[in-house]
Amino acid sequence: MSDPVRPWLSGRAETEEGERPEGGAARPWLTVVGIGDAGLASLTGEALDAIDGATTIFGGERHLALLGETRAETIVWDKPFSEALGRLLARAGTPTVVLATGDPMWFGVGATLARHVGPKDMRVVTQPSAFALAAARLGWPLQNAACLTVHGRPVDQLSRHLFPGERLLILSEDGASPREIARLLTSRGFGQSRLTVLEHLGGERERVLQAPAAGYDLEDAAALNLVAVECVAGRAATPRPLVAGLPDDAFVHDGKMTKRTLRALAIAALEPMPGALLWDVGAGAGSIAVEWLRGAQRTRAVAIEPRPERCQAIAENAATLGVPELLIVEGSAPAAYAGLDQPDAVFIGGGLSEGVFAAAWEALKPGGRMVAHAVTLESEAILIDLHGRLGGELLRVAIDRAEAVGPFRGFRPAMPVVHFHVTKPHPRPGQGG
Repeated sequence: MSDPVRPWLSGRAETEEGERPEGGAARPWLTVVGIGDAGLASLTGEALDAIDGATTIFGGERHLALLGETRAETIVWDKPFSEALGRLLARAGTPTVVLATGDPMWFGVGATLARHVGPKDMRVVTQPSAFALAAARLGWPLQNAACLTVHGRPVDQLSRHLFPGERLLILSEDGASPREIARLLTSRGFGQSRLTVLEHLGGERERVLQAPAAGYDLEDAAALNLVAVECVAGRAATPRPLVAGLPDDAFVHDGKMTKRTLRALAIAALEPMPGALLWDVGAGAGSIAVEWLRGAQRTRAVAIEPRPERCQAIAENAATLGVPELLIVEGSAPAAYAGLDQPDAVFIGGGLSEGVFAAAWEALKPGGRMVAHAVTLESEAILIDLHGRLGGELLRVAIDRAEAVGPFRGFRPAMPVVHFHVTKPHPRPGQGG
């Protein structure tokens, strides 16, 4: 009789490597197995069979130690991950297993591998995610919580998710992460928020600890933990909405930045969409790139700025407003475009010239959006000419603000700005790219 925990001990009635099960399709060569905190006891027969039939097993030291003796070659993940990926892909066509924690497709290695291995070649045997387990312990409806991670990512990125009453579930990097999260919350005016640290969810060593963010006094947690946060805004908190048009004082700047009203107009014309890449050319304070990243999920942005002091301001703004992933390129356009991924959208807010525009237009993907602003007669002339040749929409925006005039008030005009936006057409059949 087979062992219910490790059914492979009784032998496997499976096809040999590379064969097709009778009447079925070829088996995927790669199996990604999620392991719960209970170890091998948490695995299904399908997962155990995959491990028993593997010729190679990849995993972290902790996961591989659970296996004990095995016939398979075991390989600890290398750093950088790109090298380990190459070793994995070299096993294509042979039974291979990757061990992971919990749900490999939620902030896990499975999601990364899916970009390199097709669904016909990879199957995933999953466990309940740490998010699901934490929501069950806390009694939180999972669909109403923001599920985040600081594993391999800056803690600053949490800033864009801080709103009164918001609930956050955050996968930790290690035992020090809860303290770092508490420190960030306190620095952003959310020190009254309560943190719940859940260790070893689903295992025998499961433990739940609680503390306020301000004055966080718990010892470092177990390395495997998740932090739940119920956000409470104090008087010093300044929650920032995710819609475009943040106040100008939300940014560190030297005056050279796209102001609030024109910024909202530019972002609307750029049309941020999930997965899209923006080039913010002549970025100044980086306000366009920052708001692009805050406004849509999984977007990317590059801020191109020649002055180093402004690059420092961009980095500070990105961290404070929760988008530390913003790529900053110190250099002048168009030379700074070299080596960058092809953009889905381009904004030119400073340093507009024929060469800067032409090179960006050439790089822009068909169907991509181009937006440019001008305040000088020379740059206005460029946009008027481009509008005549490319079409699109050309606006001259003049804004008057009410300001004090002695004991009274009056409208004082700001410099008018010419706004140009155009969508790059797709090539006609036979034209090529």
